[in-house]
Amino acid sequence: MTTPSQRLSDLGIELPPVATPVAAYVPALVDRGTVRTSGQLPMEGGELTCIGAVGVDGADPEDAKDAARTAALNALAAAASAAGGIDRLSGVVKVTGFVSSRPDFFGQAGVINGASELYGEVFGDQHIRSAVGVAVLPLNASVEVEVEFSMVDGSVARIQQA
Repeated sequence: MTTPSQRLSDLGIELPPVATPVAAYVPALVDRGTVRTSGQLPMEGGELTCIGAVGVDGADPEDAKDAARTAALNALAAAASAAGGIDRLSGVVKVTGFVSSRPDFFGQAGVINGASELYGEVFGDQHIRSAVGVAVLPLNASVEVEVEFSMVDGSVARIQQA
């Protein structure tokens, strides 16, 4: 059986460092065999990869989809840290994606596919999901992703800061 770390290696993907929270929260915690992440922004090297509302005269939907993938990778890093390693994660239960959207933009689901497609590559399965359009996100990010991961061993309730 291929592990998540092997799949990441095969894909040429390295987990980034866990992003520093921009407010008063922890990046992820473990509770009753589930790792839940706080909303993760598309940060690379401390900088947002896509800013502003998506839609006509706004951020490009394809750029926002790439940003959703980046945010999903940041969520995976936070979850792996909280769980004690990526191979302690068995899959994705739910993705909630937020897209800062212009009033004339209705493609939120396509943007959040950036996150879902990454998780399909890493875990090879489907998950439940919501893709929500919002007026604005923290730091003027175009997307934000929060995720619930299942753990391999259904670990007992414990909380760890990532």
